[in-house]
Amino acid sequence: MAGPSDQPARGVPPVRTCVGCRQRAAKSSLLRLVVAGDVIVPDPGARLPGRGAYLHPSQGCLELAQRRRALVRALRAPGPLGTVQVSEYLSGR
Repeated sequence: MAGPSDQPARGVPPVRTCVGCRQRAAKSSLLRLVVAGDVIVPDPGARLPGRGAYLHPSQGCLELAQRRRALVRALRAPGPLGTVQVSEYLSGR
């Protein structure tokens, strides 16, 4: 049975952690990433199926996540994954 403390507070936005810099931020300010085949693709609308990882929309956070191998761990994907589509998306912003 859910009590009053089990429900999120009204007016408080959902918070997620950036896999690159590990800073917590509002979900709306982060870019969701998902695995499609053997590549990581951006999901700005947060509508694609599958496990997601969140990243600040900056090249710096993407580079940190790649260096720490955080994307593969967060997405629970086997093997190396391509990040070309994410890099192109971030450079086009």
